[in-house]
Amino acid sequence: MPSVAKLLSDVDLTDIHALRNLLLAHGMRPNKSFGQNFLIDRAVLEHIVAAAAIGPDDEILEVGAGTGVLTRELAAVAKRVVAVEIERDMLTLLGTTTSTYNNVELIATNLLYLNPADVFGQHPYKLVANLPYYITAPTFRHFLETENTPELLVVMVQLEVAQRIVAKPGDLSLLGVSVQFYGQPRIVATVPARSFYPAPKVDSAILRIDVQPQANLTKEERDRFFRVVQAGFSMRRKQLHNSLTHGMHHKNEEVRGWLAAANIDASRRAETVSIPEWLTLWRCIEHDPQA
Repeated sequence: MPSVAKLLSDVDLTDIHALRNLLLAHGMRPNKSFGQNFLIDRAVLEHIVAAAAIGPDDEILEVGAGTGVLTRELAAVAKRVVAVEIERDMLTLLGTTTSTYNNVELIATNLLYLNPADVFGQHPYKLVANLPYYITAPTFRHFLETENTPELLVVMVQLEVAQRIVAKPGDLSLLGVSVQFYGQPRIVATVPARSFYPAPKVDSAILRIDVQPQANLTKEERDRFFRVVQAGFSMRRKQLHNSLTHGMHHKNEEVRGWLAAANIDASRRAETVSIPEWLTLWRCIEHDPQA
């Protein structure tokens, strides 16, 4: 007779009735404070795995692993899956649903405290996750700025957020610049709210980000670069010279001089400025001894 663990590890986690019964058996229910919306659409799972182009030698980091519905799909094709989950009861359930996969490792921690270099050393890895909406932007910043960045990310995010991330100059946001500085994002597929239990109020999207060289800047230089960008977006509805004056606490005449040196019209708005233009502006400021 199969063990209880074996039976639970075989439960179809995309079957909403089976999932409800499993949660009930463990005295659990979706926790809104942790942004728990469980994926119950197998076609979406297949989209995620395909988008990550996982091979038998790949090592995968999954953050916010939840019930293990995605973890098991990843483990079926990858060499190694490191699944991160912070919620204690969910971690217990995750250990059960993935118990038959010897290539799955569980880590109990806040994903923002995880240093990938401690897990993978300098070996390449891919980050694949269904991210809670409330922590999307901090997650991107943490993993794109870490010592060992993933070679690509495939993540489920709120559709509106995905659209902001892939936006072109003219509709850029600070989030869009922050992600596109590190890689090339694209929306792989949209995911309707009904693909989750419980269904969120908004649709989602599968987003793939191919990480690229970071403009040959040191960490300190990147920090200074993004201070300029943040200043530019500090008053988004204002013209660029006003936003930079306000955000950088410099005289307007100085700011106009930097913009002129970078060949950027001072009356433009931050959302129209491309990343190469931001880099040019930042370099002009760096070379100004008065800055």
